[in-house]
Amino acid sequence: MATITEKKVSMNGSSLAECCGPLVSRMAPQFKAQAYADGQIQEISLSDYKGKWVVLFFYPLDFTFVCPTEILEFNKKADEFKKKNAQLIGGSIDSVYSHKSWCEQGGLGKLNFPLISDITKKISQDYGILLDDKGISLRGTFIIDPEGKVRATTIHDLQVGRSVDETLRVLNAFQTGELCPVSWTPGQKTLGK
Repeated sequence: MATITEKKVSMNGSSLAECCGPLVSRMAPQFKAQAYADGQIQEISLSDYKGKWVVLFFYPLDFTFVCPTEILEFNKKADEFKKKNAQLIGGSIDSVYSHKSWCEQGGLGKLNFPLISDITKKISQDYGILLDDKGISLRGTFIIDPEGKVRATTIHDLQVGRSVDETLRVLNAFQTGELCPVSWTPGQKTLGK
C-alpha cells in the first residue's frame, strides 16, 4: 500500500485532497513559507510547531472586506488559543510584503500570530482550498494535532466569514480526548471514551 507521501509524488500536480479525499484524519501537508510575524519577515514551516496544536486558517486576499473581520477576531482570541497550546497561523496567496503593508499601514495592526505567504498557491492547493479559476483560496480552517494529523476542517465560500468561537470550541473538544456530544462546550460533561 502506498503512503500519502508516495501518492503525492504520483499525483501529477493534483492536491493531496483531490488525490486522497478529505484531509481529516490524515497527516497535514507540510509547508515552508515566508511569513510576516512579530514585525518582521521570516521563514516558518509547519514542522516548527511539532508538539503543539496548530490552527491554520486561510483567507482569500489582503485589503478586502470580510477577511480583516476574521483576522482581527482570531487576534482578539489569540491568548485563548495560546493557553490551549495551539499556534494560530493565518495565510493567503498574497506576498509577505502585502501582509506587512496591511498590518503596518492598512489598519490590521500588530498580530499575535504569523501570516504566511502562499504566493505560489501550493499550500492552498495541497490543502484542497485553491479556487483555480480565481487564483485565490477559500476560507479554510484546519485544526492540526501535536503529531501533525488534521483533526478538523471548515471551509467557507468567499462571502461568509467563519466563527472563531466555533474553531476554539472544536479545539477544546478534541483536546479532551473524549467523545463530545453536539454543541459541547468546556465545562460540560463529555460522553467518555
